[in-house]
Amino acid sequence: MNQKHIIQSAREMNLQTAQVRGVADLLEEGATIPFIARYRKEVTGSLDEVAVMAIRDRLNQLAELEDRKAAILKSLEQHGHLSDELKEKILSAETMARLEDIYLPYRPKRRTKATIARERGLEPLALLIVAQEANNPVVAAENFINPENGIETVDDALSGARDIIAEIINENEAARAALRKLFFEKGMIKSAVGTGKETAGAKYKDYFKWQEPAASAPSHRILAMRRGEKEDILNISLSPPEEDAVILLESLFVKGDTEDTVQVKMAVRDAYKRLLSRSMETELRMVTKERADADAIKIFAENLRHLLMAPPLGPKRVMGVDPGIRTGCKIACLDRQGKLLHHDTVYLHLSEAQNQESAEKIKRLCQAYEIEAIAVGNGTAGRETRVFIENLGLKNRPVLLVNESGASVYSASEAARKEFPDLDLTVRGAVSIGRRLMDPLSELVKIDPKSIGVGQYQHDVDSAELKHALDDVVVSCVNAVGVDVNRASSELLTYVSGLGNSLAGNIVLYRNEHGAFQNREQLKKVNRLGPKAFEQCAGFLRIQDGDNPLDSSAVHPETYGIVEKMAKNLECTVNDLIKEKCLREKINISDYVTEKVGLPTLTDILKELDKPGRDPRQSFESIEFDSKIKEMSDLKPGMKLPGIVTNVTAFGAFIDIGVHQDGLVHISELADRFIKDPSEVVQVHQNVNVTVLDIDVDRKRISLSMRRFPENASYGSKTVQHKPDSKAMIKSQRKQPATKTNRKPVPFNNPFADAFGKK
Repeated sequence: MNQKHIIQSAREMNLQTAQVRGVADLLEEGATIPFIARYRKEVTGSLDEVAVMAIRDRLNQLAELEDRKAAILKSLEQHGHLSDELKEKILSAETMARLEDIYLPYRPKRRTKATIARERGLEPLALLIVAQEANNPVVAAENFINPENGIETVDDALSGARDIIAEIINENEAARAALRKLFFEKGMIKSAVGTGKETAGAKYKDYFKWQEPAASAPSHRILAMRRGEKEDILNISLSPPEEDAVILLESLFVKGDTEDTVQVKMAVRDAYKRLLSRSMETELRMVTKERADADAIKIFAENLRHLLMAPPLGPKRVMGVDPGIRTGCKIACLDRQGKLLHHDTVYLHLSEAQNQESAEKIKRLCQAYEIEAIAVGNGTAGRETRVFIENLGLKNRPVLLVNESGASVYSASEAARKEFPDLDLTVRGAVSIGRRLMDPLSELVKIDPKSIGVGQYQHDVDSAELKHALDDVVVSCVNAVGVDVNRASSELLTYVSGLGNSLAGNIVLYRNEHGAFQNREQLKKVNRLGPKAFEQCAGFLRIQDGDNPLDSSAVHPETYGIVEKMAKNLECTVNDLIKEKCLREKINISDYVTEKVGLPTLTDILKELDKPGRDPRQSFESIEFDSKIKEMSDLKPGMKLPGIVTNVTAFGAFIDIGVHQDGLVHISELADRFIKDPSEVVQVHQNVNVTVLDIDVDRKRISLSMRRFPENASYGSKTVQHKPDSKAMIKSQRKQPATKTNRKPVPFNNPFADAFGKK
């Protein structure tokens, strides 16, 4: 590991060098983020997952920069350009943009106007003019007329010289740095509708004539404009005022007021319009895209975390229902482990006789399979199906709507085909819906996160960066909750620290051949699960009712000896230590500090003994929609309704209020105070109370508010004036505790270098 990178990262993140070095060493050894954050606190100084990820990403950035430096030095040496001074400049470059500026004059390139002018022998004339030492450029140019080289007139000579000067200006490091700063600080992003595209691009109407500062443009608008440009609806440009750029360049290259100066000014304007403006616009486009991607990916990751960490109903006998009108409702009866016991089809909403027959069938199935809860998909006819089943009088069997986004993706997946090769896609969907109610995390990990539908512009952002971020979230959530090794699917086990597709499959194979695991030590018998993999995964795999009570907790096997020593000193068993709080209160953890195990780990052990294997997810809570509201046509401005957050974006939150069309609470209507980021107030799967502001049936748009008194909202003939009140938040709308994803990471670079130095 590059020690220089470790020192630089520590300085940028305001951390101790030892902390960064500890993380770097563990990562190099193959340790995972969850393992480092949970079980190596003494090494990292108790850094959490966010900080560990930030260190990993920054070290990777610096490594990429180092690799690029090596490639550039090799190229310079091969072409005979490398000098000690140039090498030092290359090695000291701190950003990718600075590095590329240094390399630009030496980079192999196609024949340019300046190249041709040099071949015609005009470089001396260009250098004479750019020096601006009171020469007469016309007189000087006469000496370079040479028809054989294509220079027939003075104008030809001066034009070629200006081409060379323009390239000199374009390749000047100071000029590029200053112009880059101008573009970033004063650049405007402008969009206009293409000729004749008004009708075809109606959805981009807001951007037909739009401009705003590029540096502060929000991610959703940048991505929307770029999508409109990609679809050939919009034309986009990014630049500062042209005169500002020209004046800046003239301040660097114009030295006086001679006849040469006139030629230099012409070259400056040409350099900007033909070369620099295009180059800088490309960079600004890249920077704004990267920033927009980062914001969109952050929102997607936060939404995904909240969705994955949604409260589970738990191990119950569940009936999963995939609603349908024409093809009927597919029903799947599951046991408490999610195993399919029976599947069937019922037809609702067609005739009284069929409804009666279906009602009797549902009752029989609930009785036969001792169903404890019913999960109904929230797609087409979901609300009506739920009402129908609720009216059957099934006592003590709650009927709950379940978000079925992505269920069809799972149904057609290889995992679903492998588990249920003989079942119809819709039956697989019913199974997935039922399992989602029991444990959302275990079921949702089987689906590509992009198919779950909780992001914004996810198809427009960098796919590799998105996958990287979402994989981090899934891994974090799975390991935060822990996995029952005797119940988990291969897909869920894949995300456990230290495992992967191969080892996850081997664990399931061993379980099928030898029965349930009785203790964590048995994991070592799994094919190819070696000491390193065991170290990484053991603490996150749970064994309920096994040989050792600690196997159902997050206490790592490497510290079992410490717990046993605690029990021995108190003359009790480990079980007694877990059950009796009074015994745990007698423990002085300082007595158990060792060279490798310090107070942070010992504190975690005591917390775990207090609530072994505790689930960090909140308790399950269902939502009841207004029974009188079924369609958009039932809505009226001013209505106050319960709802559930289905998606959070940069501009607001989408709320399901039970009418088959999510409503939007714009960011300005989220709270009785100024909100910069919607995640300050709402999160996916949160229950909220909303007020209907407006309904546009034709465009299928519902405007909602979460303010106590929506600002200037008109209800009939009455207009309510709203006065902001930061204390007016309804209790149910308060933001839930911060999670690891929505904490702000420590900044590791200054805005300018960070904006332009990543790639």
